[in-house]
Amino acid sequence: MDQPPFEKLLIANRGEIAVRIQRTCRELGIETVAVYSEADRDALHVRYANQAVCLGGPSPADSYLRGERILEAARATGAQAIHPGFGFLAENADFARAVEDAGLAFVGPPATAMEVMGDKLASRAAMIAAGVPVVPGTDAVADAAAAAEAAAGIGYPVMLKASAGGGGKGIRVVRDGDAMRSAFTTASGEAQAAFGDGRMYVEKFLECPRHVEIQVLGDAHGNLVHVGERECSIQRRHQKLIEETPSPVIDEETRERMGAAAVAAARAVDYRSAGTVEFLWSQGEFYFLEMNTRIQVEHAITEMCYGVDLIEQMIRVAAGGRLELPQPMRPRGHAIEVRLNAEDPDHGFRPSLGTIDSLRLPGGPGVRVDSGAYGGMEITPHYDSMIAKLVVHGGDREQARRRMVRALQELHVGGVRTSAGLALRVLRTEAFRSGDYDTGFLETWMESGESAAREFADDLAEVAALAAVLYRQQEPLRRPPQQASAGGLSPWVQAGRRAQHGRDA
Repeated sequence: MDQPPFEKLLIANRGEIAVRIQRTCRELGIETVAVYSEADRDALHVRYANQAVCLGGPSPADSYLRGERILEAARATGAQAIHPGFGFLAENADFARAVEDAGLAFVGPPATAMEVMGDKLASRAAMIAAGVPVVPGTDAVADAAAAAEAAAGIGYPVMLKASAGGGGKGIRVVRDGDAMRSAFTTASGEAQAAFGDGRMYVEKFLECPRHVEIQVLGDAHGNLVHVGERECSIQRRHQKLIEETPSPVIDEETRERMGAAAVAAARAVDYRSAGTVEFLWSQGEFYFLEMNTRIQVEHAITEMCYGVDLIEQMIRVAAGGRLELPQPMRPRGHAIEVRLNAEDPDHGFRPSLGTIDSLRLPGGPGVRVDSGAYGGMEITPHYDSMIAKLVVHGGDREQARRRMVRALQELHVGGVRTSAGLALRVLRTEAFRSGDYDTGFLETWMESGESAAREFADDLAEVAALAAVLYRQQEPLRRPPQQASAGGLSPWVQAGRRAQHGRDA
């Protein structure tokens, strides 16, 4: 057996991504250290770990965002490396630098790459210098008047975007000059509150775009590869619900052009580890959007189609290993992921808090569940609403779609509302079946009321199917007794009487 890249690794995260990382570590022979908040004392990632250290109170500020406390836990347990997962401190350059200064390996990219790609203006300038196509736009604008002047030159509609933005915060679509002042004030204030940076810039708004991202991997020896694309256009307020690979609109030639652009983007910041270069695709052309300097939530569909463990590659690269993946890599079949969030889509996606009192997860051919959920788990307001990811793989897109429908029908989460029902309805739409959708589809479809009508029709169909099954099951009871079998008795009763006669004899 190969020598493990590390003897012990600390996972600075929680929930399904922490469990996901632990699984790869077990396969590699690496012991794991979990960190947890007081609210997560009974969480799965705590139970699965070889060691666990409490960081503090239930809020992220008192636990998972305490970088110095995480470093103390690593030193106390003898961990040699820290994997940040996604969210929390995963893209915090100061934390990455502190990990390395402590003599530990950070399972992620260099802090300098995070700093460039974490600033939308700096990353935009770097991409222009690297020859990566970008959406027509500006550098930082001082105020609403400057933004309006820039927008007039670019042409409406435009997008106001926060330089330090992410997660859909600090973004507004502006369709004319009259709306610019209020949009700028609102977006800049939102960015200041979320990121401590209210700087804004202006970009051309692409009508009916698709969100397509490229998975990249790099090592410290200068090797950089891409591992295909992911389609992430089923989203609400820039938050993804369903992802798939390959994209229904990306052909082999475009895949290679996008892949080359993504590699050029990563090389421009001397990238290593796993990362994702995100593009907007519109009318056959693509433009750089941003780079996520971490593992993505939707990495599992890439793993299913390309047969590579991205977490393993991250760990080996952090230990100084070389990438040994061929280029180009070809997708095998099709994969779809649904994010299972504890929220109520029919009431404004409000959080669904409470206790999961019963849980049944789907299985069967081609089904994977990455989850931190369990029966008795309490959903609190302290953390992100995602509790699991359902992932399926099929020989082609339609098989994968049908397989996901089946997996969602098998799923049961009792005690809280989830996004599963909405995802099921989306998968049954003609737009998804045909692959003809864009980033505005979900919100437009829901606002039209069609989603609720579809759910009602599906409910009626399921009730009718259940009634038909029950009717067929009751049919033998409706028959006259002499018709039950040739001898007036069922074969099972006859067999039972013969067995009884044998015993009596």
